[in-house]
Amino acid sequence: MNAAEMGKVAVLYGGWSAEREVSLQSGQAVHAALRRRQVDAHLVDASPATVLGLAGQDFARVFIALHGRGGEDGQVQAALELQALPYTGSGLAASALAMNKAMTKAVWQAAGVPTPPSRLLGADFVAARVVEELGLPLFVKPATEGSSIGMSKVLRAEDLMAAHQEAARFDARVLVERFIDGQEYTAAVLNGRALPLIRVEPRASFYDYHAKYQAEDTAYLCPCGLPPGQERALQALCLQAFDACGASGWGRLDFFLDRQGQPWFLELNTVPGLTSHSLVPKAASAAGIDFDELVWQILQSSTEPRS
Repeated sequence: MNAAEMGKVAVLYGGWSAEREVSLQSGQAVHAALRRRQVDAHLVDASPATVLGLAGQDFARVFIALHGRGGEDGQVQAALELQALPYTGSGLAASALAMNKAMTKAVWQAAGVPTPPSRLLGADFVAARVVEELGLPLFVKPATEGSSIGMSKVLRAEDLMAAHQEAARFDARVLVERFIDGQEYTAAVLNGRALPLIRVEPRASFYDYHAKYQAEDTAYLCPCGLPPGQERALQALCLQAFDACGASGWGRLDFFLDRQGQPWFLELNTVPGLTSHSLVPKAASAAGIDFDELVWQILQSSTEPRS
C-alpha cells in the first residue's frame, strides 16, 4: 500500500500509564516520520473517550505508540477491535499476556524458553525463605509495569521488604526474580525477522528508567560482539519466545547471557519505545532500516482488521 491508500491514521500516544512521558516522545517521533512519508497522520492523546471515538472520526487505521497499562495490555486493542479498526502490533490476547511478566514467564517455561526462576510475593512473604529459594541478589518489580518503573535490585535480605513496598506502589502483584550474573542484550522483532542484537552496558548498577531514557553514558553495542553463529542462534530463540506469546508485527525482547553463555529471557515488550534513546530504532539502523522506514513497516502491519 502507498501513503494515500493507508487513509487517515491515528497515532495514539500519551495515555494514562506511568510511562506517559515516554509515550509522548514516541508518538511525536512516529507522527513526524509518517508525515514525512506523506501519510495523513494525526496525533491523538489517548483516553477512554478518545479511543472509543476514533471510528466516528473517519480514521482508517491506528498506530499504537502507547506504553504500559491501558495501551500495551490489551485494553486499547480491545476497544479498536470493537470498532473494526486495524492497528499496529500484537493483538488483544498477546498484549495482555506480555504485559504480565509472571504469566509471560509461565508461557516461556512451558515452551522451553529459558527464563530466570521467580515467584510472586504476597504481602505476608518471609524474606529469609525467598532468599533461600532464589538466592541473592534479586530483582523485585511490579508484574505489570514497563521501563523498569518500580524495580529494585536487592543485595540483602533485610532490603527485600522495602523493595516490595516500592514495587507495590505500582501493582499489587509483585514479582521477585533471581539475578543473572552476565551481560544484557535486547532483540527487536520486525514482521517476522529478528534484527541485529544490541548489547546494553549501563553505568548504573542495572538498566533502570534513568539509564533507559535520560542517561547519556549508557553504551549500546551493535554489532553486539558475539560470534555470528551464536547471534543467529539467539535470534532464532528470540523469535521462538516472541511466537510463544502469540505476538505479531513488532516488539522487543530483553534477555541476559550468563557467564556460561546460557540465555535467560526477562520480558517481551509489544509496544517498545520509539524515542531518541530507544533500542528498536538502533537495531533497525544496524539492519539498514532508517527511522522513517521502520515506522512505515510497522504501519504496514496494520492493513487488516483483527478477527
